[in-house]
Amino acid sequence: MTAVLLAVFPFILLVRGGVFAYQQWGLGAWPSLAVSAAATVLLLAFYAWAASRRLGAGKRLRKFTIRVAALAAAAFVLYSLLVIAGGNVKSEEVRAEYLGLHPLLRMAVSVFVLADADAVITDAARTPEFYARAGLPSNESSLHLRQDDGFVHALDLRTINRPEWRNLLAELAFRAMGFHTLRHVGTADHLHVSLR
Repeated sequence: MTAVLLAVFPFILLVRGGVFAYQQWGLGAWPSLAVSAAATVLLLAFYAWAASRRLGAGKRLRKFTIRVAALAAAAFVLYSLLVIAGGNVKSEEVRAEYLGLHPLLRMAVSVFVLADADAVITDAARTPEFYARAGLPSNESSLHLRQDDGFVHALDLRTINRPEWRNLLAELAFRAMGFHTLRHVGTADHLHVSLR
């Protein structure tokens, strides 16, 4: 159990820490992510230092493992910000919208996909024209619209043809990471995830 908690904690720190910095400290998108990423890099460096020390590694090997751990954390953050697998998006259009998502949402999706590789983003950015085409009332306050900071603050995850327990776990996971969730039907049944 301790090993599982130690393995999960860096991901919690990375996402939840960033959301906390964004919501509670009022930091912008990039500063919030920078704070949580730096904290995560330090945590992983500490893990590497503690593990190498416990195993009796020499000073050179200890420094090497610390650097590798820090680089691995930085690489995960960079990858998460830039890449979403084709199997985790409904269409190429949604994949193209990925870079427009708030960086903390991108981090959360990447972390979630590690646990649920079949998760699919069905929608992210929208325009007022989208609502008209879908036959829905225009929603000027929608977090799917580009916000003042230039990012989209919401995405939708597929719930159709997925076991209800997985949908519930997805909802709980995003709530635990600090996001607002709402299961509802607009164009179809889906889980709406947003950064308040």
